[in-house]
Amino acid sequence: MVPAEAEAEILAELRRLRARVPQLSGALAASADGLVLAQDSAATEAESVAALTAAALGVAQRLSDCTGQGGFRELLVRGEHGYVATYAAGEAAVLTLIAEPRVNVGRLHLEARRSSVRITELIEHSLGRRSGPEAPAADHT
Repeated sequence: MVPAEAEAEILAELRRLRARVPQLSGALAASADGLVLAQDSAATEAESVAALTAAALGVAQRLSDCTGQGGFRELLVRGEHGYVATYAAGEAAVLTLIAEPRVNVGRLHLEARRSSVRITELIEHSLGRRSGPEAPAADHT
C-alpha cells in the first residue's frame, strides 16, 4: 500500500512512540483492511493482529455511527495482562498498540494520538495527497 520509503518512516515513528511510552510491548500500523504497513514488536503474529484490528475497526465504526458519536477515532481494550489500543490514522490506516497493565493510559492516548497524526501525514504524502496548510489553495475565480 505504501512505498518502501514511507514504510521506513512509519517504522521510525513507531520506534519513537515506543521510546516515549516504554510500557509498550508492540506497535503496528496497518491499512484499514488489515494489511501490515509497519510493525515494531517482537511478536510474530503481526498479520493476525492487523486482521483482527480491521475486524474490530469495522464493529467500532458501526457502533460509533449507530450511537451518533460520529466517525471512529480510537478503541481501547483492557485485558487481564494489559491493553490493546487502536487509533485512526486518517481514512486508510490504523495504529494498534499493545501495552503493559502499568501503562499510564492518559500518556498512552496523548502520545498515540500524536503518532497517528504523523502516520496519517506520511501515508497521505506517500500517496500524493496533501492536507492542511500545505494543500494547494482552491481556485475561487
